[in-house]
Amino acid sequence: MKRSLAVKTPLSSQAPFGFRFVTPLALGSTLNPINSTMISTALVPIATDLHASVAETGWLIAGLYLASAIAQPTMGRLADLLGPRRVYLFSLVLIAIAGLLGQFIPSLTGLVLVRVLLGIGTSGAYPSAMRLFRQRTDKLGSPPPRMAMGVLSMSGVSMSAVGPFLGGVLTAAFGWHAIFTVNVPLALGTIVLVLLWIPRDERPAATFKQLLSEVDLWGIILFSGFLLNLMIFLLALNKPNLLALALSVAFCAALIFHSQRRSQPFIDTRMLVNNRALSVTYLRAGLVLMMVYCVLYGFAQWLESAAGFSEEQAGLITMPMSIIAALSSLMGTRTKSIRTPFLISIGSALAGCICLLFLHGETAAWVIALAVTFFAAPQGMFSTATQAAVYLQAPAQEMGTAAGLQRTAQYIGAIAATSLLGLVYGQHATDHGLHTLAWVMATLSVLLFIATLFDRTLRNPVEMPSATD
Repeated sequence: MKRSLAVKTPLSSQAPFGFRFVTPLALGSTLNPINSTMISTALVPIATDLHASVAETGWLIAGLYLASAIAQPTMGRLADLLGPRRVYLFSLVLIAIAGLLGQFIPSLTGLVLVRVLLGIGTSGAYPSAMRLFRQRTDKLGSPPPRMAMGVLSMSGVSMSAVGPFLGGVLTAAFGWHAIFTVNVPLALGTIVLVLLWIPRDERPAATFKQLLSEVDLWGIILFSGFLLNLMIFLLALNKPNLLALALSVAFCAALIFHSQRRSQPFIDTRMLVNNRALSVTYLRAGLVLMMVYCVLYGFAQWLESAAGFSEEQAGLITMPMSIIAALSSLMGTRTKSIRTPFLISIGSALAGCICLLFLHGETAAWVIALAVTFFAAPQGMFSTATQAAVYLQAPAQEMGTAAGLQRTAQYIGAIAATSLLGLVYGQHATDHGLHTLAWVMATLSVLLFIATLFDRTLRNPVEMPSATD
């Protein structure tokens, strides 16, 4: 009976997965998506003030995602070793520091470094939250808290939704520096709630000597080299940097070789090879999120540069998409099959791509808002299904690391999206660039839909207990 109550009423303050437990975790998990999306409506004024092109401001996006892609599995591993509550609090402190620095940085290079610090700080929340969820379910012997996890996913999606509008309002009212400063009260408020409502870590933190032996520093260095050179190559596809591509391949090969020789590597390539279902989940997440970020960033730039809307208006136009995305993330908790929300999400993305082909600078705002709502499910429902898949497919003792790698896959997709936008838009977003982007994403959606439909790792649908089980 107690177990049933914990699942049925996840937001009751007395339940194991109640309001006091879920709220601090959900708030912290919003900080990465809100920082990811707030900047979308501030890119044009930043580029204007700092005399930068679309490709150059792309480093503001890619810098956060590069740092996040490396830091997510690192923070996940540290959460496994040091305790998730400790890592969570440390991450929030970094976010507050980055918010303060962003208020005073006058250059594009300095802002990129602040975004890197934000990426590192915001990377601790999600893997720590997933680790805390898993610890509590294992301790209680209860089924996965699907509704509570849905709230976690919905919070992130909701902030992705609010991000463009909030960024537009802050930029219009206080200047674009405000999108950095807002992190200070958000981080400090979350720290207070974690200290009040999240129980202390039960296990003692690993010693410094244990950390040196458990944390794969060489693996982190090799993975960083791989991602950095890959990003350099992707962000200049119009003038391919073949040296960066070659270095990326070399770092990747070295990382695989290193991983095979270490018992607990940073990127466990053996686990990825042996756990095919989890690897496919990561790949699918990276590709779908690449399309999502193409819309979040590319569509906002098109609204401001080609359609002539202000930053605040651009945020308002994308608001319905974001609200529906948040609602769809909860709808994803109501299905036992994971294949179904995947197919719905990818099919919705395809419909959205078709709609984008008919938009132009003179199209009415309500038609534009309606067309882009088709990209809601790939943000919400897809994210919930991916989170559920990782929860079930990953080994329990490596949940923090696996959750971090899930986000890493998504961030690699975001970096690829930045590259694609720079390639199709050039100096400014245009109608032609938007249509080219839509054709690329439509082709990818068709391939993903077919691959998911016949995916053998989902042949026997992965099931989770529903909220009423």
